[in-house]
Amino acid sequence: MSISLGRVAVTSLATVALLAPTLPAEAIIGGAPDRGEHPYVGQLLFYVPAAVDSRFDDPGGWFNCTGTLIDADTVVTAGHCTYAVGFEGAAPADPLLGGTDVWFSVEEEPDYSMLAPSSTYVPDRNEERYDDWSAALDASPTWHETESTFTHPEYVDAAFLLHDLGVLELSEPVVLPEYGSLPEADYLDRYAGKDRQRGLFESVGYGLEDSGPKFGLGGDTRRKADRRLVSLKGAYGYRDIAVMFSHRGSGTTGGTCFGDSGGPTFDITTSQIADDNIIVAVTSFGLNYNCNASGSYRIDQPDDLAFLEDPAGAYGS
Repeated sequence: MSISLGRVAVTSLATVALLAPTLPAEAIIGGAPDRGEHPYVGQLLFYVPAAVDSRFDDPGGWFNCTGTLIDADTVVTAGHCTYAVGFEGAAPADPLLGGTDVWFSVEEEPDYSMLAPSSTYVPDRNEERYDDWSAALDASPTWHETESTFTHPEYVDAAFLLHDLGVLELSEPVVLPEYGSLPEADYLDRYAGKDRQRGLFESVGYGLEDSGPKFGLGGDTRRKADRRLVSLKGAYGYRDIAVMFSHRGSGTTGGTCFGDSGGPTFDITTSQIADDNIIVAVTSFGLNYNCNASGSYRIDQPDDLAFLEDPAGAYGS
């Protein structure tokens, strides 16, 4: 069994999953088009200077994740989607914070038409690719620049399950009639034990719709899927850290896959709760290449809520 990387690498205008044992994971498998239900959920496109793209002589890779606006300029996502993000094309002084090379779009089908295919830069023009793509994204009316990134201060990339939470602060507000909302502390405990059977949840993301060792289908379109809670006992020996949601089963319509990393899972058990847009977890990992099982990181723990309420303050600024 392997844990798969949830963010996806951008190749030309398509997304191709990067897979590696013991690394983070997660697109909506099955499910349905979002059709405007979650306008505050968007796609991240970001640049990691130290990442290796095998097509190029020099390092530097582009990736996709999903995130949720909780106000006009704050996006909640996974920690492995903000870690080591570039600062104006260079490695950040601290991989946990300060990155600016992230762009965010709330379009149901984000526009990539302004980006020249990566193949036109292979093999020795990777730096030029960054210059061209970042300039095009800055000029786009639908991609929003990031002023700074913050990764949970206790996040460790080699053990990403432990604090897989990140925040983007956008340079300009994205004004919408509603946003996602944070849960109260220990919110998910109400579904512990047998009570989990009464909970119904909905995951949203831009990831692949099907995946295997040598293929990936779909992606770059906002989709949703109803899911059931499997366990609050954690994963891989980390209790009360990861929360598992089923892909398919009684009362479910699908699951998550590559590119859904950082995307929200909402509590929709009742219409009243659903109207509150409560994010209970962010997509974190998958268990294999086929995305037939996955887990999310619960964000209702006190340390996570403290970080989300004041990301800069977590670093003393």
